[in-house]
Amino acid sequence: MTRRLLASNLRRVLNAAVTPSPKPFSSPTSQQNPLSQSHLFSWQLKLHRSIFFSTYKLSRGQIIARTRNALPMGMLLSRGARLSSFSLQRRSGPSPRQIRSSKRRFWSYQILTPEGVILLLIGANAAVFILWRTEDPSFMRKHFMLSLDNFKSGRLHTLITNAFSHLELDHIISNVLALFFFGIEIAELFGPKFLLKLYLGGALSGSIFYLIERVFLVPSDQDQGWNNSRTPALGASAAVNAIVLLQVFLFPKSLIHLYMFIPVPAALMGAVWIATDLQRVFKGKDNVAGSVHLGGAFVAALVWVRIRKQI
Repeated sequence: MTRRLLASNLRRVLNAAVTPSPKPFSSPTSQQNPLSQSHLFSWQLKLHRSIFFSTYKLSRGQIIARTRNALPMGMLLSRGARLSSFSLQRRSGPSPRQIRSSKRRFWSYQILTPEGVILLLIGANAAVFILWRTEDPSFMRKHFMLSLDNFKSGRLHTLITNAFSHLELDHIISNVLALFFFGIEIAELFGPKFLLKLYLGGALSGSIFYLIERVFLVPSDQDQGWNNSRTPALGASAAVNAIVLLQVFLFPKSLIHLYMFIPVPAALMGAVWIATDLQRVFKGKDNVAGSVHLGGAFVAALVWVRIRKQI
């Protein structure tokens, strides 16, 4: 459409250029077809004065060349007509770099959805669970378990990697189910990035709480022949605890179906959950690390307070 309109106006300009100007005081004839002022204004054709007022005879080719040089590039671009559109060469397809870029945008869009980030976290936990059965156990203990020994050895990445690590099948199933049912609602409320940050924040806080417990609250175990620095912890419990308790803090009057069958008020379940973890910490000698759970609860409380201030 743009090319047709441009060609039509170009013909009008050429006709006006080659048509001799009328004699002074002569009556206008119907054969003259001058451009209207409104049309010239709309297209902003800044043609050189020599096209119309030159005393030399110009050929049609010269007039065309001068007209093309006088057309402003801004008019072509504003009408969507680019020089490449007039090329007779066959256009090539998208480059490999463009294809890779489009694929990255597609996968980033798929991941940054509530369902996508949940599946990403579940997949990461499942992958590490499989690694425990395929890789060297000593390698897994060094890089996917949290302990004072690993921390003092400079394996700081275990502060996060232990939150994706499970040895028992029932452990990973319980954490994955809680992550799915509670995490999907948090992601829909606050976004998938928020859920991912909450997961990692709860995992990091749970690891710190566990190390503090190992250093200050249970040093007497080493006197009984047990090396406290090598007591490991692993699992997504801290991260999942942060997600579950944040929903409890936000909706304390809602009902939570315990074991998917028993309806329990959210506030009651949260209180019992936190009290049980406190008892585990002070009682000690429990296979469940209550301090890790409390670290996740601490992050949930901080996030809840911040959300309350913004409301």
